[in-house]
Amino acid sequence: MAQATEKASDQQILAAARAILGARYAIALTGAGMSVESGIPPFRGPGGLWTKYGEPPMNGYQIFLSDPKKAWEDRIRRQDDELWRPLKIAKPNPGHQALARLEEIGVLRYLITQNVDDLHRQAGHNALAEIHGNWKLIRCIDCNARFRSEEISLDTLPPSCPKCEGVLKSDTVSFGEPIPTDVLNHCMEHAARADLVIVAGTSATVYPAAGFAIEVKQRGGILVEANLYESEITQICDISLRGATGEILPRLTAAVWELRKAKLS
Repeated sequence: MAQATEKASDQQILAAARAILGARYAIALTGAGMSVESGIPPFRGPGGLWTKYGEPPMNGYQIFLSDPKKAWEDRIRRQDDELWRPLKIAKPNPGHQALARLEEIGVLRYLITQNVDDLHRQAGHNALAEIHGNWKLIRCIDCNARFRSEEISLDTLPPSCPKCEGVLKSDTVSFGEPIPTDVLNHCMEHAARADLVIVAGTSATVYPAAGFAIEVKQRGGILVEANLYESEITQICDISLRGATGEILPRLTAAVWELRKAKLS
């Protein structure tokens, strides 16, 4: 297992804050490391849910399409198992709140998350793309309209889209399912504008999400990493801040705030 190195120094935090404030269009890419800090187990690795229970089928979307009614019945039956319980009780941690604060003060322009846990939204983040979906939402596979669970009756399965009568499924992206085109387009649009990416709680190796950070770097942009351990992306990052995101991101946001206040005074 990767070993944690010495935690980010104040000088490293300050350097990252200066880079963020100097960026024209800063975005963030977040992953499972942030969820773990809110008590949500990872899928892979020691203690991972897939390690314990086995990975879901690689053709999950095709299974859904072949029998949507059965897929919905299975989903409803599993709602109280160990895969769901952590999502129901998890709360945003200081890392989520720090990124939302960066958005609030106009420094962070967009956030792409690989997490489905809804915690960035709960922390108050608005300008975001949930590239793998949101477990609390239901999505039409025809028109991509999304609905809160309480808006959709499950008296008839599979439920139909109120807008186009298409088939509804969970918004979380299944194996074998394309990333919804509206989310993918938003990610591409904001990544094309970005000149700095804060990579937090992810090794940025799962595509297509990882590709957006790599793209910015290849164009000459800056990568600022906030991770507990060294990752596959560390070697190409301009600044690597070592530590838990729930500790590092609040420190970073505080430094950005102080620098910004001094600049404006």
